[in-house]
This record gives sequence, structure tokens and C-alpha cells, in this order.
Amino acid sequence: MNVRDALLRGKRRPRNLGGGSPTVFRGDGYEFVELRAYVPGDDVRRIDWAATARANALQTRVVLEDVALTLGCVLDESGSMRIGRTRPLLEAAREAQAAWFGVCRPEDRAVRALDDAIVPAKGERGRLSALVASAASRQDFDLDASLATARAALPRGTALLAIGDWFDLDARHDGVLIDLAGRFDCTALVARDPWYDGLPLRGLVRLRGAEGGGARAYVGERERVAYARAVRERERTVLERFERAGWRTGILDESDGAQSLARAFGVAEP
Repeated sequence: MNVRDALLRGKRRPRNLGGGSPTVFRGDGYEFVELRAYVPGDDVRRIDWAATARANALQTRVVLEDVALTLGCVLDESGSMRIGRTRPLLEAAREAQAAWFGVCRPEDRAVRALDDAIVPAKGERGRLSALVASAASRQDFDLDASLATARAALPRGTALLAIGDWFDLDARHDGVLIDLAGRFDCTALVARDPWYDGLPLRGLVRLRGAEGGGARAYVGERERVAYARAVRERERTVLERFERAGWRTGILDESDGAQSLARAFGVAEP
């Protein structure tokens, strides 16, 4: 199974969201594609009883919307995503985005949700080049506006991927995340702090903020331990916030964005 297979399976199976509400991401298209054996979760209204009688086993009519996807992506390109241990986190994020849109087939749609618009891309070559070009000059990220744009502009059932470090995410967004999970098949990749495994600073150092500001501070063993604890706690809290809202989650590893996406779907290569 790959990411595309996992997304299509999700369109045919109920998902239990926060509060126990079941949601089925199923298209309403009527263009017939094929007959296949019934699988649990299929809409019983699409059982072909004549074909079932001939095959002596339940047969389901597959329509275009069952095998086509709309994929959307929200990508944080702010200053905090432009730092990293060996390379910027944003490079890994763009790898994950490219892998996401790379599962598209000709019948699919791919759109990027910005804070003020969505950017559609057409054609296999044009899709990624248009997305990269649109992203090249953007160094800001408005979380609230981007999520609002995605909700307003994307059709129900869209497979939505959101990638960022989520420093701005807090309890104010819980209702928004739940609402999005009820409309879309949502996946969040949370960028792991570049110094998750240990802060390399020692002694009196000058700190500079990724998005402005700075200070001088002393970093000793106690400070390094406190930093490691805070980083892990923040990551756990962010992941739990998404999961409670009904989102699929994964960690964006600086070393490999495509594999990070695959791991979120449980299909990463060993």
C-alpha cells in the first residue's frame, strides 16, 4: 500500500472523529469506472445486484469520485521553518509537499492553500513548478487565514496536508481543527525541532530569533536539560491537539521529507 491507496481507502471507510461522530469521505460522482468486489465500508447503494447474482458475491459499482482525489496543502514558510541542524526545515517540508502532490494522477486535482487564495496547478509538469514558483517569494505564514482559506475554498472530502512547526497553534484553534477534520481527510506533519536531541550551546551565548529579536543568555547543563524537556513537551502537546481533533499526524524529519510523509501513513520504507 502507498499514500494514494491509504487516501482512497479513507474515502470508503468511516472515520471516528472527536466526540465519536462518524464521517465518510465519499464522492458524489456518477461516472462509472468499473465493477469490483464489495469491501466493508462501501456504500450499499452502489451494490450492483445483477452483477452480484452473476458472480455469486457482492459487487460494487466504482464511480470516478471513488478513484479520484482532490489534494490540498497548507505549508508554513515562516522564518522558523527556514532554520535547521544541517539544512532548513523548509527544504524537508517542500520534499513532503512534492511527494504529496506526486501521488496525483490525471483525474486528480492539486491545490495549495495560501493565506489569501488557493493556487491550482494543472498538468503533471505544471503542477509542481507552479507550486514551487508561487512559494519562492513567500516568507510569511498566517495560520488562521490559511486554515480559513482551506475551509472556504476546498471541496468536502479533500485530502488536506498541513506542514509546519505550529508555534502559533493553541487552544483557540481546537474548534477549527475539529471542523476541518469533519470536512476533509486531514493530515498534519509537525516539524521536529532541529535540536530535539540536544542543544549544542554552552556558556554565555548570543541568541537570535528566527523571526526577529535576540538576547544574551547563559547556557549550562541545567538549561540544556530544561530545553530538551520543553521541546519534547511542546511536540507532544501539538500532536495531541491534532489527534484529538481527528487528524492523522506525523513528524517532519529534517533529513527526509518524503519519508516523513510516508511514515505518517504507515507506508514508509524500512
